Amino acid sequence: MSTDSPHPVTLLAPHGPLAAAARYGYAPLMLIGVNGTALALIAAGAAKAWLLVLLAGAVCLSFAVERLIPYACEWNGSHDDAGRDAAHALVNEGLLLAGLAVVPLLSALVPWTGVWPASWPFPAQVLLAVLVADLGITLVHYASHKVGALWRFHAVHHSVKRFYGLNGLMKHPLHQTVETAAGFTPLLLAGLPVEVASGAALATAVQLLLQHSNADYRVGRLKYVLALNEGHRFHHLKWAGVGDVNFGLFTLVWDHLLGTFSYTPARRFSSDDLGMAAKPHYPTAYLAQLAEPFRSSGACHFPAGRKSAPFAPDS
Repeated sequence: MSTDSPHPVTLLAPHGPLAAAARYGYAPLMLIGVNGTALALIAAGAAKAWLLVLLAGAVCLSFAVERLIPYACEWNGSHDDAGRDAAHALVNEGLLLAGLAVVPLLSALVPWTGVWPASWPFPAQVLLAVLVADLGITLVHYASHKVGALWRFHAVHHSVKRFYGLNGLMKHPLHQTVETAAGFTPLLLAGLPVEVASGAALATAVQLLLQHSNADYRVGRLKYVLALNEGHRFHHLKWAGVGDVNFGLFTLVWDHLLGTFSYTPARRFSSDDLGMAAKPHYPTAYLAQLAEPFRSSGACHFPAGRKSAPFAPDS
């Protein structure tokens, strides 16, 4: 793939101990520090409000690190999208919290004794929940690039023109509901405790921040296993077929098995590479994006005579 872009991205590589600490410490702090604190709070029986406080702190940390070590300086400024993205984030986080509230009710409706390994250490239970949910969500994500009815709703997420933390929650609420159901229904049928569901939900929010972050952080060879921003940028390339890669939410294991993993170290990204080439004028306002999947213009469209991307991922 060519690494040239007609409008090269403006890069900033600050030096010094603070920048180095952010570059190599940010991902471990979020994955281990924030998630670990959440598990400790849940295990201690703390009020759920403390998880919201922790999540708010994680969001603030995400924005701070994006400004300290940005991948692209221009992605830190609003592209007339800040209010819209905030609306998506508030609505979709609200839906996630509402889902947690009904976990006990849904679990009570399961007509058999749960097989959930409740005797396992609490962190191990949350890790298991995350890995199971990862499979269901990844498969729905994959299907959303293949099935027209699902793509109508998933297209909202791919309309972004910059890559930063809040992009992870920029989803049509109906599509998020389908993804969440695919990831968590098997867990509910197995007797998932609400405490474990809370830990997995917080981990999902943290993962979305990391996966779409504009921070130029590094994780070494873990980028081939964990679904973080270095690999996920390839998923947001705007050309049909080229962006049909790296579907995983938490891991890239299923992408390796599906043959959809893609990573080119030298590739650089700018806003010209993001969005949807077939829909350059996709609605940008929040309410218009909610309505677009129900309109005829929300269907899949390709230029005349073209059924795939303008060039292959590895050309």
